[in-house]
Amino acid sequence: MSDAGSHHPLPAGLLISSGMMRRYLSVWFPEWSLDRLRRARRSSKNFSVARLPKLVPFVLYEKSAHGLVVAVANQAARDASLHPGMRLPDACATLPNLLREEIDRESDDKSLLALASWLVRFSPLIAIDEADALILETTGCDHLFGGEARMARELSRRLDEVGYGHRLAFAGTRGAAYALSHEKAGAQSPAILPFGDESEGLSNLPVRALRLSSMTLTLLRRFGLTRIGQLYEIDRKALERRFHSREAAEAVCLRLDQALGQRPEPFEPFRPPPNHCVHLSCPEPLTDGTGVKASLSTLSDRLCKALAAKGLGAQTFIFRTFCSDGSVNTLSVNAARPACAPNHLLRLFNEKTDRIDPGFGIDFLQLEAFRTAPMSVGSRPLSGALAQTDVDEAALSTLADRINARLGEGSVTVSVPVSRHLVDTAEEIRPFAGEIPKCTLASGIMYGLRPIRVFDRAERVEVVSEVPDGPPLRFVWHRLVHHITRADGPERIAPEWWTYLPSSPGEPRTLPRTRDYYRVEDTKGRRYWLFREGLYGDKRGAIPEWFLQGLFA
Repeated sequence: MSDAGSHHPLPAGLLISSGMMRRYLSVWFPEWSLDRLRRARRSSKNFSVARLPKLVPFVLYEKSAHGLVVAVANQAARDASLHPGMRLPDACATLPNLLREEIDRESDDKSLLALASWLVRFSPLIAIDEADALILETTGCDHLFGGEARMARELSRRLDEVGYGHRLAFAGTRGAAYALSHEKAGAQSPAILPFGDESEGLSNLPVRALRLSSMTLTLLRRFGLTRIGQLYEIDRKALERRFHSREAAEAVCLRLDQALGQRPEPFEPFRPPPNHCVHLSCPEPLTDGTGVKASLSTLSDRLCKALAAKGLGAQTFIFRTFCSDGSVNTLSVNAARPACAPNHLLRLFNEKTDRIDPGFGIDFLQLEAFRTAPMSVGSRPLSGALAQTDVDEAALSTLADRINARLGEGSVTVSVPVSRHLVDTAEEIRPFAGEIPKCTLASGIMYGLRPIRVFDRAERVEVVSEVPDGPPLRFVWHRLVHHITRADGPERIAPEWWTYLPSSPGEPRTLPRTRDYYRVEDTKGRRYWLFREGLYGDKRGAIPEWFLQGLFA
């Protein structure tokens, strides 16, 4: 295995402030739907487009407002004057023996997203660019491959192996890279445009390379504007007058300025980039679990050293293995606290490495760290008697990590108190994250006076009591009469009035009612937790009602 080093491009904001030049790589797949279909059916024994000679006309069609239309046509169909947007009956009339099939847009989108995941070996910043292209921000990445030309050569080789026809183009702006890949890279792939040469490099390209709408392109052709260079000298106000539409003229100016780097263009990766990342290349593909575990050990040690050098730990680690057939295996583990110990990281992943399918061989591995934070620095006590607490918090978080790695996130839960007035909502269930819940002050004051069992829903009971604020004398629950010998209370709990506000001004407001809680004991020594909802004379409803909330030991 050869080490490709640690790869962690700077965030976009830092690139601007440090004076570094951004670089973009546009990867366009001219026949994406056809190539995806060939690849999906390559192993099928039935008739498929994968076994279809490329000289036979073939189209993919889809439904539209005008009926069935051609969505994609192979080269043989295009040579016969068939083109996307053409009505399918007209295409069949032109070629009676035309082979056709309905396009599967959903599968195309899923496969493009999977391919983007596979290409993170070249750059962690990848965005979906329309339905048949990807855009990579390669700033600081090309040196890992020996320059942009070698990077493009390696990427092209990988795509050829998996059967995707493509065109590549490098430029200093996203718009310029897109224009070159769609209009110039066919004759010269990859097209590499040096930074700052966007104006000259795009001048002879057709205006359709600016990603404009069909209506805008039609208007430009009517004005005799067919090349991008013709737009350089036109006054912006004059262009608006020609279009008779400020929005259409602004769309042309926006796309032109973005391609020339005069205005920024949003770039949203299909997934957030990692805080830290290391990777490993394999001269010979790995085909068994032993090699995968050895590579993971190497990556864990390197990543943890990089984190420790900055005093950081991470709570989420993602391990990816890239197979030579284009598939990607992904494993992720979470830590309760920021961690940077290689042994601990390996123990977490060892519970899941058996799920990795090497396929035809793994040739690239990557380990990413997310949710980084400063590590807590301190020393462990010499003995338990010298410890400040009875709980080893580090050992407890390690235990939580291993439990979650083996049983799954959220398999073990704990009850955590929350600051709420109503006792039946004063706690919630959360996944065990290596911390023992600490009672808040409000719940700690009455901790010993709360029942062991609290019903999810209070049950209505019939009570005989002194009016207006006396304790209950007896109550009927499940048709059994309980005579009360001792009672303690009331504990008055005010309602959360702010949760009862009407959602709209015209909606009637339902006023909440105060609760008086009592701890009672019957003649057989059984203890109950009762409450009266509402006060006599509070003018917030009918006569107050009684409920059973919980049981004591």
